[in-house]
Amino acid sequence: MSNIRDIAKLAQVSVATVSRVLNNHPYVKEEKRKAVWHAVQQLDYQQNINAVHLSKGKTFVIGVVLPYINHPYFSRLLEGIADAAEANGYKLMVIQTNYQVDKELEALDMLRLKQVDGVIFTSRSSPWNILKEYRAYGPVVVCENKMDNQISAIYIDHYRAFQRGMELLIQKGHRKIGYCIGRRKGSNSQKRHEAYRDQLAEIGEPVTEKWIFEQCLHMEDGVRVLREWRDMKEAPTALVVTNDLVAAGIILEAEKLGVSIPESLAVIGFDDQPLAKALRITTIRLPLPRIGKEAFQQAIQDLQIIHKALPFELVERKTV
Repeated sequence: MSNIRDIAKLAQVSVATVSRVLNNHPYVKEEKRKAVWHAVQQLDYQQNINAVHLSKGKTFVIGVVLPYINHPYFSRLLEGIADAAEANGYKLMVIQTNYQVDKELEALDMLRLKQVDGVIFTSRSSPWNILKEYRAYGPVVVCENKMDNQISAIYIDHYRAFQRGMELLIQKGHRKIGYCIGRRKGSNSQKRHEAYRDQLAEIGEPVTEKWIFEQCLHMEDGVRVLREWRDMKEAPTALVVTNDLVAAGIILEAEKLGVSIPESLAVIGFDDQPLAKALRITTIRLPLPRIGKEAFQQAIQDLQIIHKALPFELVERKTV
């Protein structure tokens, strides 16, 4: 296997010149640069990428932790991260966890072992103190509203976003309001529940647990929710729904069963997926690709810890 000394000998230049050419150093005469690359091709030389990383102190790889690759919320976050990575000459190591803590720890161990330069958590199950421990090994960025002077956060204010949806329903005269959620224990989900509870308290209504529909992630979950709603003796007149896929499932199943939307049931989605526009779903538009881009920039810069909330927008259509 050839090495840079072989290249230097064939190109009739110094080893230092070969090193500068391979590392794109600007101050090399053009004829020497051409001679080095000609020798590289002749010798079929392959750089030891691990050695390059060690010499530069960087891998130019960022780890991205997400529970599901095939969920629109996380795929749109990943879209923003990937666009920023390509623009900055980085690659991504994507770790799908299904919210398993041991898989999240694998990603953090990659940071500890210098296999990645930073880790972005789009969502997590790991205790917060674990993330803080690994912060000593490099940048850790989260996409949730978590104030801490050691870890940066780029996020949506899910409390205020959910509150805005509740406010619209209340303005339209609804008092019996339920909601759909993916998982109750997530930090963003807890913020949504707090907003739900607080807005009901504002109008003197109690929290009705049977009107909180859990494990809602995909369109088929919306179908399940609508059927459960139909069979209730006392049902809510409005739902704030965890995402537009679930909202679409509710709306399509309602049409199939002859339930009038929004007359019998008002529906507000989240994210503003293309499907929401096609079905004219009232929704909360979240800037997910922008969150991904800004999270990536923070993961590679790591100049100072920041906590930044990005704006959301209520988009009124035909389901309220």
